[in-house]
Amino acid sequence: AAGGTGALLVQMAKIRGAKVIGTVSTEEKAEIARAAGADEIIFYTKQDFVAETKRITNGKGVDVVYDGVGKSTFMKGLDCLRPRGYAVLFGGASGQVEPFDLQLLNAKGSLFTTRPSLGAYIQTREELLGRTNEMFGWINSGKLTVRIDQSFALADAAKAHAYIEGRETKGKVLLIP
Repeated sequence: AAGGTGALLVQMAKIRGAKVIGTVSTEEKAEIARAAGADEIIFYTKQDFVAETKRITNGKGVDVVYDGVGKSTFMKGLDCLRPRGYAVLFGGASGQVEPFDLQLLNAKGSLFTTRPSLGAYIQTREELLGRTNEMFGWINSGKLTVRIDQSFALADAAKAHAYIEGRETKGKVLLIP
């Protein structure tokens, strides 16, 4: 909830009226997530995020899990969902999710999962303008803040990837030509 995309997702979910439970690894990242609007914080390095999510939701689970980590968190994320909940895998900082039997989604409560891509969600110029105008409107009004964490020279793109894969980010990472 404190990385580049995570902090933006927290803010966007709050704009839409959601209660947000964010996972973080450090107190510094917890402060970033709280500043973004997270209602609850789980330290995944110290707590079982599935058990904590169930505790916070009185055993019901959450409507949606946004997962930018992938391999090390995806399957546990499914256990955080309510019946008919959504798992949205948008990244793979820890690696690709292993193939699994889709029957598992039924067994866990008729769950839905998606791996969204920009091309599928923005297929027309009208969709592009609608989504970007809304997002930039939020930025211009101060509802959405983009936090820049680190900048790397384009020649150091491998270092930037290692930084992201190490789950060190506390905002967006920029590559500078």
